[in-house]
Amino acid sequence: MTTSLDDTGPIPLRVSNKIIIATLRSKYRICGVLSGTLPHLSQQNVFLGIPLVLTPEETVLLVNIGAAHLIDDHTAHSSPSSSQLTAWSNHQNQLIRAQLVAAESKLAEAAKAGGGRAMSEDAIRKRAAREEKKRKEREATAAAAGSDDLLHRAPSPTIATSVPAASTPASQPSTQETKSDTPYTIVVPASSREFEWYAPEEPSALSNEGPVVPLAYPKFVYTSIADAKAAGVWAYPSTPFEKARCGVFHDLWSKGYFMGGGIKFGGEYLVYPGDPLRYHSHFTATVIESPEALLRPMEIVAHGRLGTATKKAHLLCSWDDRKSKAEYLSIEWAGFG
Repeated sequence: MTTSLDDTGPIPLRVSNKIIIATLRSKYRICGVLSGTLPHLSQQNVFLGIPLVLTPEETVLLVNIGAAHLIDDHTAHSSPSSSQLTAWSNHQNQLIRAQLVAAESKLAEAAKAGGGRAMSEDAIRKRAAREEKKRKEREATAAAAGSDDLLHRAPSPTIATSVPAASTPASQPSTQETKSDTPYTIVVPASSREFEWYAPEEPSALSNEGPVVPLAYPKFVYTSIADAKAAGVWAYPSTPFEKARCGVFHDLWSKGYFMGGGIKFGGEYLVYPGDPLRYHSHFTATVIESPEALLRPMEIVAHGRLGTATKKAHLLCSWDDRKSKAEYLSIEWAGFG
């Protein structure tokens, strides 16, 4: 999915741009769900960061109010040319070389801090022996696989003997760098827009006077939920309950509320009078798919008790799809009887 927020550009379903996240929150009252964790603390879920994941209801809302459009992301990627692939490969190699050089510099600084000798001579000999053993193992593996090319490659260096970026051709990574035992990070773009062969925007043409004249949207861009459903790109909402969720979400949002997930409090949504960073939610909203839907007395009691226990009023939200209208009933436990 992409959206145009003034001139901030498209917004994916997983938003990594902090400026766009701030715009979604301040202008459109869309909070989403933060899902990012630190690589070494991937299991923690107390302090989460970017990317921000948009819920289906938030996505449908943004499309319906004209702030967003859906894109068939797979179709938006054209076949890259050889020059584009070469440029992409060179960029990745430059990032890897930069990391190796930085690691080498860090080792050099550590050596200086240690009086000019980072390791003893015995440790250096042992390290060289380990590198030689690894090289022979690689050659043996290559020979067993019948690969004569790998047998003629240079031995893998350590960080201290890696080749600087300036001495390596830019077109291909050196054998020494690719075989280095120094760990490095492969950078995966957070947005498809970083690929040169990705073209989601509407095509354009130059007029006789020079300015760009926009043409029609391409086939893989959908400005309405109905068009996206017809193309098989988007399926939400499809059931009466999903339609009720979207309808109630849009109706409460249009009244000026901020909306958040309510699963921890026994409902579909939490309803905030302002930004959740500044306010506590006043309501826990439970969606009822139609005015004719059955609601057992025990459910009413449970919602009332649960709302009181969490210091919120429980909001029963009924959606009439024929009238496109929502009705609300607030429940609180009276505390007597």
